[in-house]
Amino acid sequence: MTQKQAVDLFMGRNRALSNGDFALMLDLPRDHPRRAAFYEALTGLNAAQVNSYWARLLFSGQNMPPRALADEAMVLDALRRNPNAVGWVTKEPADKQFRTLLVIRK
Repeated sequence: MTQKQAVDLFMGRNRALSNGDFALMLDLPRDHPRRAAFYEALTGLNAAQVNSYWARLLFSGQNMPPRALADEAMVLDALRRNPNAVGWVTKEPADKQFRTLLVIRK
């Protein structure tokens, strides 16, 4: 996956995987300390800009943000249960069941 493809998925510009299936996008809560660093590294936008972007889309009824889960363990659990889910974590999981699609370096 390219960084542009990841941006399109996490920013709601595209909701389909490369095989055409609907992607269930997973995120951490807006106030989670690691979320701001993720979006800044991925998109170049700070947390306020990302939150404003989603507020505009929600208000206009255009799209819904990725599903927010309480912590990374919950993201991994949801990824295990849904083969069409895409989420992010701060460290590559040791479990080989997961496939790393993109590594973002600061």
